[in-house]
Amino acid sequence: MIGPDGTQLGVITRDEALEQAQELGFDLVEVAPLDKPPVCRIMDYGKFKYQQKKRTSKGHVHHGKNKEIRLRPKIGDHDFMTKANHARQFLKARDKVICSVIFRGRENAHVEEGFKLVKRLITELEDVSKVEQAPGMQGRRIVLILAPK
Repeated sequence: MIGPDGTQLGVITRDEALEQAQELGFDLVEVAPLDKPPVCRIMDYGKFKYQQKKRTSKGHVHHGKNKEIRLRPKIGDHDFMTKANHARQFLKARDKVICSVIFRGRENAHVEEGFKLVKRLITELEDVSKVEQAPGMQGRRIVLILAPK
């Protein structure tokens, strides 16, 4: 049996161990049931479970999800800033942001407008992000992936 401070108390009967635990105001917990004789410890079981839960949750890491911001080449300044602020919030929450500029119809003839828009977005968010995938055409859209710094 092991005491509350970690010292070995020797081999004693179950009834004596329970009595000692009650006198000290702790619980008797079986630590190694397969050993001969089984090893028990006097401890505060509620505190032990809380520390175990805290230890396992500490190892949990936020992996981040992919969030998408969709833009059009003729977007207004205020709308652009709104989209940029949403992207900033996603990046601060440790999520990746996929920015896509979508072209329709005659807009395909002015792809350079889309690249200007993407460069403007990169400079707007350079304090909280880094470019993971450079802007490039994928079908009828320009795609850029930003990752948090």
